Amino acid sequence: MTTKIHACVDALGNPIRLILTAGQEADVTQGAALVAEIPTGAVIADKGYDSDALIETIEASGAQAIIPPRNNRTIQRETDWHRYKARNLVERFFNRLKQFRRLATRYDKLASRFSAFLHLACAYIWLL
Repeated sequence: MTTKIHACVDALGNPIRLILTAGQEADVTQGAALVAEIPTGAVIADKGYDSDALIETIEASGAQAIIPPRNNRTIQRETDWHRYKARNLVERFFNRLKQFRRLATRYDKLASRFSAFLHLACAYIWLL
């Protein structure tokens, strides 16, 4: 069993919302659920979240979508690369999660137990 963690973090790198899916599921399928009902001025994501539907959802909420376009797009969108640098907060969050051996090695067989320990680890990260 493989699992994928989809995470939304705030401007300090603290987790706001977590979604656990199967490992073979695409990132973009959970993009709208991650940003739903979170008041923000901008959403920064990597190329895995590049889709017209997600960008329309983000812009409909009044936020700016800072997502670089995939290489196979016929019309390339402009990207604010200076603001895109803040995406490293998500990478730092995942590196902090990897310090928890139980999460990094996926000891738990059941998704419910893995998710429970994931939330416990996130609570610990919030306290740091």
